[in-house]
Amino acid sequence: MKQDLKSMTLAEMQDAFAAIGEPKFRAKQVFVWLHRGAASFDEMTNLSKPLRQRLDGLYDITAPEIVRKLQSQKDGTIKYLWKLRDGNCVESVLMQYHHGNSICISSEVGCPMGCKFCASTLGGLVRRLEPSELLDQVIFAQKDSGMEISNIVLMGIGEPLDNFDNVMRFLELVNSPEGMNISMRHISLSTCGLVPKIDELAKRKLQLTLSVSLHAPNDEVRDRIMPVNKAYPSEELLAACRRYYQATSRRISFEYAMIDGVNDRPEDAKELLRRLKGLPAHFNLIPLNHVEESPLKPSTRAAVAAFQKTLEDGGVTATVRRTLGGDIDASCGQLRRKYNQSKEKR
Repeated sequence: MKQDLKSMTLAEMQDAFAAIGEPKFRAKQVFVWLHRGAASFDEMTNLSKPLRQRLDGLYDITAPEIVRKLQSQKDGTIKYLWKLRDGNCVESVLMQYHHGNSICISSEVGCPMGCKFCASTLGGLVRRLEPSELLDQVIFAQKDSGMEISNIVLMGIGEPLDNFDNVMRFLELVNSPEGMNISMRHISLSTCGLVPKIDELAKRKLQLTLSVSLHAPNDEVRDRIMPVNKAYPSEELLAACRRYYQATSRRISFEYAMIDGVNDRPEDAKELLRRLKGLPAHFNLIPLNHVEESPLKPSTRAAVAAFQKTLEDGGVTATVRRTLGGDIDASCGQLRRKYNQSKEKR
């Protein structure tokens, strides 16, 4: 079976090339080609034809197929549905902001976490993505759109810390100066709260932003909407967040989906303030995306505004996430779910 060349670091690629009698500079040439979006060795025109043929016999180059591409007429947001080499599909969303272009990528095919408000978890986990498959979402979205990507959000389909080793390798690859060279400070990683993995991530002292999907003021509410809370209750999660801050000095960003009548009262915000006292934090309040299979509804604008004011009056920065791509099903998991449903009907 051919090796996955794009999942290798430059140092690993140099060692692999040395093992077959090729100089290190050839590995660097190939590395650069791959990170610019070369989908085959034939595109690598500064390599001899015999070398290209030899490499093609040894190594595999991943390149996803665009199954669907939707672009918002309102804000230019682009949603990609990628087909992987095994026929599975994942989603990415490319968003335009004043500070640069940001892409939200998937880390797994499906998701095992079972959050009640998320379409990504319907059907459970199929498999984890390889480092090359995470990287491809960034490379080929940039190549297709012609838009330089400067920010990455690991907040698409899947739980990034459930795919820990592959995600760590992806971060190393995308941060490489010879590759896309995207700074860790321009990368955000979201987790629903896998406490042991948060501690493991803290040891690496990466300068990325850790985004914790909290979504509830207490265990009673979180147990109902996030099954992971039964394994790692919120007190354990918040303790891990404090340890993470102590290890990295990086402020935690808390994701909080505003759900009507569930977690959106000013009293809920006050409870959060009490529990997070002393922990530098930012709250990202997210208007809930409606999922057909879920009875949960988004909070009213008034409720979101009151919740935000309570947090800010308590000294915690809180912003309401700007809604992008609302006309193209840009929220996580919806396009993949509809595509899979259409295949089942055929």
